[in-house]
Amino acid sequence: MDHQHTGLIEKDAHGNVLTDFEFEKEDRNIMLAFIGFAFVSVFLGAVAGFLQMMQRAGWITLPHWLTYYQLLTFHGVALALVFTTFFIMAFLYSGVTKTLGGSMPKITRTLSWIAFFMMAIGTLIAIFLILTNDATVLYTFYTPMRANGWFYVGLALLIVGSWIISIGIIIAYARWRKKNRGKPSPLFAYMTIATIILWLHASLAVAVSVVVLIIPWAFDLVPRINVSLTRTLFWYFGHALVYFWLLPAYIYWYVNIPQIIGGKIFSNSLPRLTFILLILFSVPVGLHHQLMEPGLHSFFKFLQVILTMAVVVPTLITAFSIIATFELAGRSKGGKGLFGWVKKLPWKDARFFAAFMGMLLFIPGGAGGVINTSYQLNQMVHNTWWVTGHFHLTFASSVVLTFFAISYWLVPVLTKRTFTRTMNRLAILQTILWTVGMILLGGVMHFAGLKGAPRRTAYSTYGEHELGITWMSYNQVIAIGAVILFVAILLMLYIWINLLFVTPKMEKTLEYPIGVVNEKANEPPRILERWSVWIGVSIALSVIAYTIPIYQLIVNQDPGSLPFRSW
Repeated sequence: MDHQHTGLIEKDAHGNVLTDFEFEKEDRNIMLAFIGFAFVSVFLGAVAGFLQMMQRAGWITLPHWLTYYQLLTFHGVALALVFTTFFIMAFLYSGVTKTLGGSMPKITRTLSWIAFFMMAIGTLIAIFLILTNDATVLYTFYTPMRANGWFYVGLALLIVGSWIISIGIIIAYARWRKKNRGKPSPLFAYMTIATIILWLHASLAVAVSVVVLIIPWAFDLVPRINVSLTRTLFWYFGHALVYFWLLPAYIYWYVNIPQIIGGKIFSNSLPRLTFILLILFSVPVGLHHQLMEPGLHSFFKFLQVILTMAVVVPTLITAFSIIATFELAGRSKGGKGLFGWVKKLPWKDARFFAAFMGMLLFIPGGAGGVINTSYQLNQMVHNTWWVTGHFHLTFASSVVLTFFAISYWLVPVLTKRTFTRTMNRLAILQTILWTVGMILLGGVMHFAGLKGAPRRTAYSTYGEHELGITWMSYNQVIAIGAVILFVAILLMLYIWINLLFVTPKMEKTLEYPIGVVNEKANEPPRILERWSVWIGVSIALSVIAYTIPIYQLIVNQDPGSLPFRSW
């Protein structure tokens, strides 16, 4: 293998930094299993999304055995629930393994395999029932629409499986803390534990909803269901789910990218503070998704609107910290003047470029979220394509582009293959295609939503109504964006296959990039490591925000709803 030496840094012929570190086979197989399942899920979910957009634009007619709402359900479940959970668990597992000694304890590996098979079996059950048109209830599975009971069992297995691998990671972290008393946790491991705490807290609510309320109703053990209660428990989980997607992207931005760009982490405290604030403010905010729903007191809706706005604070801290890291890196490479440092960033490195484009798209996506949360403005955009556009500029752009960037080095690290210059150029092209496609799809959805175009509706001319006709041109542009995105996902699949099976094998391993903290940064305050304090505060905020609304929904409930099958 052709290597070149630059000082103490060894690189391969394609410019990739090489190291002697490699994961043990047992850990590597676990991560590859989770990543492989995630890759299949994202491809199948993208196929469903493509067909769905083609139908809504009136470009195709679906066969009688396949409906728009089946595709919509499949798209949401495969991408928002399955792809994310599998990929995130692999990424968190990898970083904790790397920063806490290089290998996981046996108990963590055993729990991870149990988790994988639970999650995989649960996913296959749910997907099968969607494809047989027995679970066309969309990814939010709102009652009183009712799927086959086994669909909910499948989703429960997916969630509980994620808890099991999370517990395994916590065990590894606890053992490290016990051996290293008084030392601050490695930043990646710290942020991973914060992400897991958020996930366990939030997903407990939806698990209670599914297991205690929905599954007995779906199997006809009880005749009726409290619709408002199940929706409220879903959104207790649903908005925190967004941050479960976003926090691993933040980890990459904070911890991995500084090493990729040749810089240092600006601060060792601000990232930790950011994640603590997100633990506190990501859960007690779900009612801002229910501002238009009856049965919930307006005071608690307003309270949760205020708490939602508080999430802007850690977001702005992140923006400041990341830009500071970029500027310090650029100036260390000779960048002069006010913005000369920008030119010094590695724009031709897809591992940076893809994530940076995700950051840019997060700006309009986040701004749209402030509008969604505003009590009055929500009345205009609620249940329109604006909301779907917001979802695609945040999750499908910022998060997914960052996950793509992670895969460009994580897969080669696991397979001991190289990330060739050809693959890098294709990854740059893929990023450009994804960005353009998402601007046309997600961006134009915002404008269509302002015109009143509803979300979650199949192709219709609305009886040739003049307002409905004005939406048609937007549909065509959105469909063009969907075509570009589908081409981009095919290219992404080609890159992944190459990184898994085709690109040259290496004697050494590509670098797993973990950033070094700026030597001028202060030690993080020890209070930030007191997890019991922050978990307690998080629970207290949720109790304040949710106890009375949930109590009122239980005590003042109507007789409940019989099941509906709307398809």
